[in-house]
Amino acid sequence: MDLAAPYSELVERLRGIETLGSIGSLLGWDEQVNLPPGAAGQRARQQAAFAEVTHAAASARRLGELIAVLSDGSLEPGQRVVVAEARRDYERAVRLPADFVREKAAQESRGYHAWARARAEDDFQGYAPVLERNIELVRREAAYLGQENAAYDYMLDRHDPGLTAVTVDRLFGELKRDLVPLVREISASPIRARPGVLRGFPVEGQRAFLREVIERIGFDFGRGRIDVSLHPFCSGSGDDVRMTTRFRVDEPLDSLFSSVHETGHGLYEQGLPSSHRGTALGLHAGMAMHESQSRIWENQVGRSRGFWKCFGPRLRSLFPDQMQGVGSDELHLAVNEVSPTLIRVDADEVTYNLHIILRFEIEKRLFSRDLEPRDLPSAWREASRELLGLVPPNDRDGVLQDVHWSGGAFGYFPSYCLGNMIAAQLWERVCSLRPDIEEDFARGEFGWLLGWLRENVHRHGRRHDALTLVRMATGSELSPQPLIRYLRARYGALYLR
Repeated sequence: MDLAAPYSELVERLRGIETLGSIGSLLGWDEQVNLPPGAAGQRARQQAAFAEVTHAAASARRLGELIAVLSDGSLEPGQRVVVAEARRDYERAVRLPADFVREKAAQESRGYHAWARARAEDDFQGYAPVLERNIELVRREAAYLGQENAAYDYMLDRHDPGLTAVTVDRLFGELKRDLVPLVREISASPIRARPGVLRGFPVEGQRAFLREVIERIGFDFGRGRIDVSLHPFCSGSGDDVRMTTRFRVDEPLDSLFSSVHETGHGLYEQGLPSSHRGTALGLHAGMAMHESQSRIWENQVGRSRGFWKCFGPRLRSLFPDQMQGVGSDELHLAVNEVSPTLIRVDADEVTYNLHIILRFEIEKRLFSRDLEPRDLPSAWREASRELLGLVPPNDRDGVLQDVHWSGGAFGYFPSYCLGNMIAAQLWERVCSLRPDIEEDFARGEFGWLLGWLRENVHRHGRRHDALTLVRMATGSELSPQPLIRYLRARYGALYLR
């Protein structure tokens, strides 16, 4: 049987579903960037209606017929990947009732606005019913898919196909074993960045600087943009990438590094094969791999001496008064300051992963029913005391600080830490191939690294899962040890000399 015609029809239908998804993504972007507060209820209805339309396309009978025909035929390897991923998505879609899809989409929209209000007013108890509802919806969704007793594994798999809590436990346990002593060593060092060394940076200057930086490292503004939101994020696909940041006059590095982080996501989306958009071959390999792309640019690149040899002079020219008396070594120490903080997005590179371990352990307790949502604040404070040595004075700086749970994105947090592991392992391989890569950065040349990532990560799409892709790119299974080696080398040189 000639499968060319049914395969072509399948691809067109998949591209149609992807187009609908991109419209939904724009609705979500607009909700966090432009939406007037009084329009929140209307946006929830819009999101619900649109989710129903998208679900109808994703569960259409004809799509199932095409997948069945193609599953029984002889296909090329890439086509088999497309069909297998399409079957996975279709089987999920047909088992979710349309009214449930509509209900969940509306709740995700309402949840975001409820979280924003609760965070502003430090009102966890007012938000708790929303959180309980979100968890209940996740459990229902897992039950529809026959995984009512493995809801957390189901959510991990949604973000990173094939990932389980057992795998995360193993990797995080090994990381925690070696990371906690390193954090203690560095925390005990008398070497510290001068308090308040970077203060009073006007927003317009910050905006100009970060745009120059992210364009120089390779982001195509002809296919993307950057705006402001309460919580930085990146959405969209290769032809229309929407990124956001936030600005603080007395914390200029916050906007810069959040922007470089989101640019890493954007570069990945812009590097996926456009000819395969809408299919698995044009889709990222999971959120851990996505986070690795953002973290490698934010940390391994953005906190390097080479990077600041390139961009330091421009920072000084834009902010001569603020940078007066700040030497290169002092700037480098400020960029790589290690100081435990309550806020994940403000955390330094060394302690950041402890924030993720905290959230992972709490999520496991929520889904094992060992922890009730209403008891989250006290559980959070205890975990923060144990892992970070800090206790939040309020819920705004504790359990309410992150947006993820407001939209039901449980199981996403591990992607950040896994992304850090992947980034370090990729970086170790990069440095073995190009030992003087920081000299490239000092000259403002970032193309070699971007090209290597394009070749070894981006071009594969979802042809392989993240763990397989790591092994192919680096020659080794994913391990926390490259991350420990990287942190000890960079921060040991600064704080343990």
